[in-house]
Amino acid sequence: MTMKTVLLVDDEENLRFALSSWLTGQGLSVLTAASGEEALEIVRGDPAVAVAVLDVNMPGLNGIETLAALKALRPELESIIVTGYPTVEYALEGQRLGASEYLSKPCDIHLLLEVVRKALSRAAQKPRWSNGPNDATGPVEAR
Repeated sequence: MTMKTVLLVDDEENLRFALSSWLTGQGLSVLTAASGEEALEIVRGDPAVAVAVLDVNMPGLNGIETLAALKALRPELESIIVTGYPTVEYALEGQRLGASEYLSKPCDIHLLLEVVRKALSRAAQKPRWSNGPNDATGPVEAR
């Protein structure tokens, strides 16, 4: 079975690089995107992406808008919101759109790893992942 991939979406290059390097070192498959628009392109082109970790404050599409677009594209995608500017509104909107976790920056890197691993575990339980990325029981697209 294809290894499930984590997509880190954050406009802060140093943070993206550091988190990606660390999570990769923990045995995870990680892709990064500098914007919501880039995240959508990656998810459209890579069926292995199972979890998206989204920063809220980004130029262009913010994390909440990106989450809405990703969920429209792939409803089964697990998502985690991370923000340096936590608000009740963002937390509620993220939850309404299906984010499984909401973390404040700076977040403990071990907590992030735990949350990401739980999300990967949930993704593995979904029909799309049960027999690999081409499983016929996955989401049915209109023909």
